[in-house]
Amino acid sequence: MNRYQFVDDHQRRHGVKRLCDILGLARSSFYYWRRTASARAARQTVEAGIAARIRKVHQDSDGTYGAPRITAELRDEGGPVVNHKRVARIMRSIGLEGVRLRRRHRTTVADQTAAKAPDLIGRDFTAAAVNRKYVGDITYLPVSGAKPLYLATVIDLASRRLAGWAIADHMRTELVIDALTAAERTRGNLTGVIMHTDHGSQGGFNWSSQHPDLGGVRRGYGGLEFEDQRCPGGAASAVAR
Repeated sequence: MNRYQFVDDHQRRHGVKRLCDILGLARSSFYYWRRTASARAARQTVEAGIAARIRKVHQDSDGTYGAPRITAELRDEGGPVVNHKRVARIMRSIGLEGVRLRRRHRTTVADQTAAKAPDLIGRDFTAAAVNRKYVGDITYLPVSGAKPLYLATVIDLASRRLAGWAIADHMRTELVIDALTAAERTRGNLTGVIMHTDHGSQGGFNWSSQHPDLGGVRRGYGGLEFEDQRCPGGAASAVAR
């Protein structure tokens, strides 16, 4: 119950002036509140109807829609004109919220000054035998209440299996070297293997003068983002799950 309602309920016994003085209210404010009661009730009725529509749209979206998308849906349906601020306020009052997308963290940081290495696999993401073509990827791993981690993976294009991986709290060259070293321990001699990555300089793959040999691994790059559906895209993400 708000203070105005309290005054209205007890004015006959104690008087408006006395109650307003005790509660720190201006009598003019109380009388304005009472004079606009019918308009306020009508507005509350309208908002109750909007709230019901908001609940339905929110439920139909499996709880994912926030105020902007729900506002767009309500406008498409017709009815009382609403804006996203009003929808957001009503959603807060009934305890609804949409799903907030996580901030996307960039893991491919190209070195614009480095010479582009050739694409040795020719965008052919198949292999006739194991230990011929590898692809590499780095994925951001959020950690609740702690520093984020990064997962580097090495995938064999023939078997589509994880040949090596490494986790660290940075994206420096050592992370990728550790993943390749793990692949070398698993598969043995990597002489003649093509290692294909995107042009992320943070892994050191784009620094031809500093790229580790690791048993003769040749470098292959095509500026490819690993979301390409023809290769084991998001391989590190799949491993993380």
